[in-house]
Amino acid sequence: MRRREFLAACFACTTWPPLSGNAQQREKATIGFLGFGALGDVRDGNNADAVRRGLAEIGYVEGRDYNVQYRAAEYQADALPGLAADLVNRKVDLIVTLASPALRAAHGATKAINIVFLTGFDPVANGFVESLNHPGANLTGVFILTGPLGPKRLELAREVTLTRSIGVLLSSTSFGFANVRDEFLTAGKSLGVDVVMQQADVPTEFEAAVDAVRRAGCGALVVGGDAVFTNNRNAIVELVTRYKIPAVYAEREYVKVGGLANYGPNFSEVYRLLGTYAGRVLKGEKPADLPIQQVSRVELLLNARTARDLNMSLPLPLLARADEVVE
Repeated sequence: MRRREFLAACFACTTWPPLSGNAQQREKATIGFLGFGALGDVRDGNNADAVRRGLAEIGYVEGRDYNVQYRAAEYQADALPGLAADLVNRKVDLIVTLASPALRAAHGATKAINIVFLTGFDPVANGFVESLNHPGANLTGVFILTGPLGPKRLELAREVTLTRSIGVLLSSTSFGFANVRDEFLTAGKSLGVDVVMQQADVPTEFEAAVDAVRRAGCGALVVGGDAVFTNNRNAIVELVTRYKIPAVYAEREYVKVGGLANYGPNFSEVYRLLGTYAGRVLKGEKPADLPIQQVSRVELLLNARTARDLNMSLPLPLLARADEVVE
């Protein structure tokens, strides 16, 4: 055999066969994460980590299968449309909105790029999709009906403290702020308690708002589920602890870091579910055909140590209903 023929035969024996089907290396996607809070939270916060876990369950690992363009409004709602438009101009493959205000901005920015969202407000009633079962558009996602949960937290605060004056901390940047505020006021009348509304739109306004609740003589505080609070939960709990106000929160993580009680969904699982939907869309499923997932399960967590620090006794029926009691 001549030398050229010999080398060709050796190459044929050592060359790997071509990859086929799903084994072929897919092109790396680009996802836009659009959030309302600070850049650090949008990029490195617990919610973003949960989205990544969901994506990984579907086979998408950041850096290997996709890259992310992070956009954060720093709690400035007016900045969201421009940030959404920037992601569209960069031709990302998918936009994941991490809060309700971001959904509105992304929806207004594109009808072509797919959007996977998390919202606490009815996406049908607010005109984003045709129906929960058949969104019929370029977007789908996860829906938590947060409106009824606020009054339930007010009721919980009343049960825990027996007070007749309760402070409520909300952000006016919240999607549907006026409706949420009115629901709290209506619930207060039904429960026979005075509701003292306080507003904080950025972290620098927290202390004045909590101090106003204390000066008003409120026996308890309900903290809204707005991103500005959940992204800065440690600061909120520290303030409330300093002022010795029993407080009810929207997420379990507050209780884990010293908050008294929470009533709401497990947001870590909710954002993980959001990530699985993002992965399914990247795999080729159409948002128009993916039913919106409605999360209805809520948890009640209590912190017994915090109750003792406040010289409180948690009612036995409440302890019996709790999903978890932190000692």
